[in-house]
Amino acid sequence: MANNNEIERRRTFAIIAHPDAGKTSLTEKLLLFGGQIQVAGAVKSNKIKKTATSDWMDIEKQRGISVTTSVMEFDYKEYKINILDTPGHQDFAEDTYRTLTAVDSVIIVVDGAKGVETQTRKLMEVCRMRNTPVIIFINKMDREAKDPFDLLDELEEELAIHVRPLTWPIESGVRFKGVYNIYENNLNLFQPSKQVVTEKVEVDINTEELDKQIGVQLADKLRGELELIDGVYPEFDKKEYLKGELAPVFFGSALNNFGVQELLDCFVEIAPSPRPVQAEEREVEPEESKFTGFVFKITANIDPNHRSCIAFCKICSGKFTRNAPYLHVRHGKTMRFSSPTQFMAQRKTTVDEAWAGDIIGLPDNGSFKIGDTLTEGEMLHFRGLPSFSPEMFKYIENADPMKQKQLAKGIDQLMDEGVAQLFVNQFNGRKIIGTVGQLQFEVIQYRLENEYSAKCRWEPLSLYKACWIESDNLEELEAFKKRKYQYMAKDREGRDVFLADSGYVLQMAQMDFKNIKFHFTSEF
Repeated sequence: MANNNEIERRRTFAIIAHPDAGKTSLTEKLLLFGGQIQVAGAVKSNKIKKTATSDWMDIEKQRGISVTTSVMEFDYKEYKINILDTPGHQDFAEDTYRTLTAVDSVIIVVDGAKGVETQTRKLMEVCRMRNTPVIIFINKMDREAKDPFDLLDELEEELAIHVRPLTWPIESGVRFKGVYNIYENNLNLFQPSKQVVTEKVEVDINTEELDKQIGVQLADKLRGELELIDGVYPEFDKKEYLKGELAPVFFGSALNNFGVQELLDCFVEIAPSPRPVQAEEREVEPEESKFTGFVFKITANIDPNHRSCIAFCKICSGKFTRNAPYLHVRHGKTMRFSSPTQFMAQRKTTVDEAWAGDIIGLPDNGSFKIGDTLTEGEMLHFRGLPSFSPEMFKYIENADPMKQKQLAKGIDQLMDEGVAQLFVNQFNGRKIIGTVGQLQFEVIQYRLENEYSAKCRWEPLSLYKACWIESDNLEELEAFKKRKYQYMAKDREGRDVFLADSGYVLQMAQMDFKNIKFHFTSEF
């Protein structure tokens, strides 16, 4: 069996949120507690602009948004923590969906004034599909926020999950006094500071000490609200949380470093250590002695000077050892890795060993694709990393004939990352890029120019949806491809893709060709 102590102390989670909920500030503060950064928060003024540690691409720094998932790890107390900071923008939802397959739990950040937003709702559905345990952090309590009870009702209704507050805010906005930690029974008084962690005050809420700290009126109100919480919400049950049926809720202000330590202290205690992972062949237990892992993300140019690609591998079982031989299941060949790395955004260190639950970066010279499995010889396939049917399409053309090679390499590496999808039209041989949102086209163009010195231009293409097609009836399949020749394309795997130009055309095709299956994700 693998070393259970090592596996027990692993905590791997994703932070997900709508772009404006303050997710970046929360990530920064968690890293601060891990001793990883000295300066907390994203400081913005006319003279200085410091970007989030997790946003390492130039375009992320310029726009102030995350466009790719960052992987960071640090030690806290006796725990080893892996954070995956996901993009909040809906145009990059696919990257976030894939990231959720590689984590054991999730922290959702919600804006105290805006409440639950559309993107959060969609991501919660993915968590529910996998029964992923969820903790909710209600942020920006130092600004005017909704009534906390209204927020809890909204969370239950919108996210379809039971909630239980483990900290409770005393007012919000300019009147914000702090939070009472229900889990540990102590009071945390608010002092606006981006660098200092506020002191906790041990206080019995039924004594006059509370009146002294926050005033008689607020003390009475807090006692009443805590009584109401105990009456309305069930006791916190760790089993329910681990089954994904109950979400503990915390309140705070990440930018002001407030309420974050309470979240982290409780998180390491209650969050799951690595959980079993379902492969096609069987369920893989983390305690198994043999190493297994899968690639859930590929990042090109994490070091622009070396044009290197990194494949991020989630270890599902056993222990990974540097330079040991591992089987690349899809290729059927043995590989050794002399410089596996662990990350702090783009700062990386070489590791000699890693355990189930860890995420490691493997140097990739084009041999990995998203979803690839590595084992000690067993033929295993981990599924659940699909590409979704794109909704926006453009022809991509070379804008500089002298840089044809650079453009081809850039497109190849960015498509390996899963940034977007490439189709080749069978009718005219032109390359089509399909994305989930408009912003992805801008990111591709920017990265091609800045990372590969290649210029591209986009040409409009009006399509409704791309869907993968297959059929056991080869005659009917050929007839369909002939009839729809103008709208047929191949993806990078050489599979047939139908580019429907309207919903009506797609519906008619499905009615006319009963023996053809139309798939809206690449995994079938």
